[in-house]
Amino acid sequence: MDFSLILFIALVATGAITLWDRIARKSDQGIVDGTERKEPWLIEYSKAFFPVILVVFLLRSFIVEPFRIPSGSMLPNLHIGDFILVNKFSYGIRLPVINKKVIDTSAPERGDVMVFRFPHDPSINFIKRVIGLPGDKIEYKEKNLYLNGEQVKTEPMGEFDFQEVSQNKYVGKRYLETLDSNMHEIIVDPNKRTTKTSYAVPEGHYFVMGDNRDHSNDSRYWGFVPEKNIIGRAFFIWFSWDLEGSGDLAWERIGNSVN
Repeated sequence: MDFSLILFIALVATGAITLWDRIARKSDQGIVDGTERKEPWLIEYSKAFFPVILVVFLLRSFIVEPFRIPSGSMLPNLHIGDFILVNKFSYGIRLPVINKKVIDTSAPERGDVMVFRFPHDPSINFIKRVIGLPGDKIEYKEKNLYLNGEQVKTEPMGEFDFQEVSQNKYVGKRYLETLDSNMHEIIVDPNKRTTKTSYAVPEGHYFVMGDNRDHSNDSRYWGFVPEKNIIGRAFFIWFSWDLEGSGDLAWERIGNSVN
């Protein structure tokens, strides 16, 4: 079950009990023969947890929501074990649980790191970089990205060693990619073959890719992200474990912004 739905159910339940207690129970019912009578545990816990659940629900629904990076598809910018914060109002105010937009703020831009519900299973959250906007023509050939007929600029930056958890190690080539005004690093694996592919982004949808281009399950394989599936824009790393190495805290990553 979706955590937002669980939180909403808990909020409604504790709120209803708290409200019932305030309306139905008279103030003198708590005193018997000059001594205070202990409230039933359900009422006591509901009154204690309701304000906490309310604050958490409002924060997660409308301001920021935490997520954990489970794979290396966004390397070298996001590592396995990174815990990030996602801005929930960057792309509009949405009603919690049903994820329906009620207020427009701004739309995703090329280069944004976006969190969204996987189109083929909305219970799973994905994080990728926005490459194509509605109406764009995307082409990917020989490990080069083309946007509306123009090759996206990249500059070589050396190599990058990486090993997925419980998988083989590989050495990728590192590049600095410039997408509109956004500059970010990407990795390509010279040992993995790619085929020429082209896409036309339909209205109301976005084309996304992982920065670890040859080790990412993205729009090249399962299609476009509908606007209704968008959750928000990733912007901050608030905690990190070095799961690819020592397993200790990755202090150097904590506090970094997501570029």
